Amino acid sequence: MDRPKLYRRFRKLLIANRGEIALRVIRTAKAMGLQTVAVYSEADRGAMHVAAADEAVLLGPARARDSYLNIAAVIQAAQKTGAEAVHPGYGFLSESAEFAQDCLDAGLIFVGPTAAMIRAMGSKSGSKMLMEEAGVPLVPGYHGHDQDEATLAEAADRIGFPVLVKASAGGGGRGMRIVRSAGELAAAVVSARREAKAAFGDDRMLIEKFVANPRHIEVQIIGDSHGNLLSLFERECTLQRRHQKVIEEAPSPTLDASGREAVCAAARKAAAAVGYVGAGTIEFVSDGKEVFFIEMNTRLQVEHPVTELITGIDLVEWQLRVASGEKLPLTQDQIRLNGHAVEARVYAENPHKNFMPSVGRIRTWRLPAPSGGLRIDAGYREGDAVSPHYDAMLAKMIAWAPTREAALDRLVRGLSESDVRGIVTNIPFLSALLTHPDVRANVIDTGFIERELKHLTPEPRSPGDLELCAAVAAILGLEATASRTQASSPWLTSGWMPVGRRHRLFSFRQGQGPEQTASLHYGNGPATLSIGEREFAFAFAPAAEGGFDLTLDGIKSRIVAVVEGHDLYLRTRNGRFDLHWIDPFGGDAEEQVGEDKIVAPLPGTVVALLAEEGAHLEKGAPILTLEVMKMEQTLRAPFAGVLKVIKCKVGDIVAEGVELAEVEPLVS
Repeated sequence: MDRPKLYRRFRKLLIANRGEIALRVIRTAKAMGLQTVAVYSEADRGAMHVAAADEAVLLGPARARDSYLNIAAVIQAAQKTGAEAVHPGYGFLSESAEFAQDCLDAGLIFVGPTAAMIRAMGSKSGSKMLMEEAGVPLVPGYHGHDQDEATLAEAADRIGFPVLVKASAGGGGRGMRIVRSAGELAAAVVSARREAKAAFGDDRMLIEKFVANPRHIEVQIIGDSHGNLLSLFERECTLQRRHQKVIEEAPSPTLDASGREAVCAAARKAAAAVGYVGAGTIEFVSDGKEVFFIEMNTRLQVEHPVTELITGIDLVEWQLRVASGEKLPLTQDQIRLNGHAVEARVYAENPHKNFMPSVGRIRTWRLPAPSGGLRIDAGYREGDAVSPHYDAMLAKMIAWAPTREAALDRLVRGLSESDVRGIVTNIPFLSALLTHPDVRANVIDTGFIERELKHLTPEPRSPGDLELCAAVAAILGLEATASRTQASSPWLTSGWMPVGRRHRLFSFRQGQGPEQTASLHYGNGPATLSIGEREFAFAFAPAAEGGFDLTLDGIKSRIVAVVEGHDLYLRTRNGRFDLHWIDPFGGDAEEQVGEDKIVAPLPGTVVALLAEEGAHLEKGAPILTLEVMKMEQTLRAPFAGVLKVIKCKVGDIVAEGVELAEVEPLVS
């Protein structure tokens, strides 16, 4: 396959992306002395990557198709600013052959493979034909051009159920469905096609045998224009949810030295089949005995930091050097594996509500400082808004240590010291996952999270004495600040008297749980707190980063607290707690939405109506499907009843809270 023709050193780089990957590329580019250009949508005017770059250009409205996916606008931005090269990051246009070719035609260096390489490996069906010719092991499947329903059904029957229906041009779990019987196939294909068309503009499908208890193993490769091609060891990404990677680690704890060499050799063979140039990843599925080629991602992966930490190689720097025509600086036998690294993806999503994306403004953003083997690649900061228009990933936390166990411990500690408010995140879920004994023992497969979801998302722990005392201290501290009372006496209030003892009652509730009370006694002498029959000597003092030191009966504990109106967030040694302060002066009324109303949980686009007005519905019956943050969410009947009215149509763009349908309960 032809190698890129356009090579030259460049001094200005445009990053055609947003969020943490744009910031990641900007950091390395600046370290190499390059000038940087960011692009942004109207929704990202105040985003971190815009502020970090030397220059920034507005692409268009918030919707990705009008901004980050607008090829003409991106190329015009490069030409307008004098950028000579374009780095696509991951997602958006990173695997668009059209974009790579248009950059070349415009005289720009595309930091990545050629359009021909992207076409060859970007098509799941086409790449598998190439791999079959190259002798790379494949999962049995159908990768043909005929896409009619009968052909796909015949192929599935021949392969044998269960099968995996996958978008040929897809990735990230979009356009992918597990089908366990022939009766499920037609509906799965329709849904997968629709999701693939929306995400990639291509609804072609392929069908593969579903590998039971599979593990996901991938190999980082990189090639230059001089014929050199290297593998940089493997990563394991078996911990997934809905085919989306959640935790990644390197090297794989599953492979021994011979298995590692075998899978890396297969990856080099796969990349060599197209004379690959640039950074890429060869993905495999393993049944525990063999590995089978899945696909190649012709770009930098989200999880590339774990490879960087075990090799000491800056992959973005190597990408930029390869794009300027340089040779790779090391040979295969010079690549050394050092220690173990694990990455966790921090998302704005609610694990207790089926991982529904969470949007809004980040009111608190406190992550530990990168140090001692802990790396954080973030795309947001305090005050930033999380938009429904883009992927919900906020940051990646990556830990390195000499051993897997130590790396996991370091990552768990980093997550435990993180506080993000204003939106819901998956941080507690990640902590539960990384401390699960089966994860520690590496007794997992790609279905592990779905099977263990109940144990990974337990009901919130009830607050104990420590948390109730901390809640009182948090309120008093806020009041003291407001009234300019000395920090050394934060329990003093307007009712304090220099003689005698007074008390003040505090009431809290967690969720819909029972009311819990604590009574503060103050005046002459030390303050005390009573909870039921228990009484504690009580004192606290401010500490760093929004926390305070709480002393109960002579034992000091570090507390992190965020008070937002009557809502309190606490992080103690026992975990995280959300409490509501029941103000004795009122103000706790909350508007309730009728359960018969089907409302949009987030802004999105109506992509399918699944029931008709007048239909009799069972509880949980599907009513309509929304596309939210590139993923489909099906809204269902809250109880058995009649679908009284549908207030939307396919194609409608709806805001959060908009009523979409109404169900009338059956009268018994």
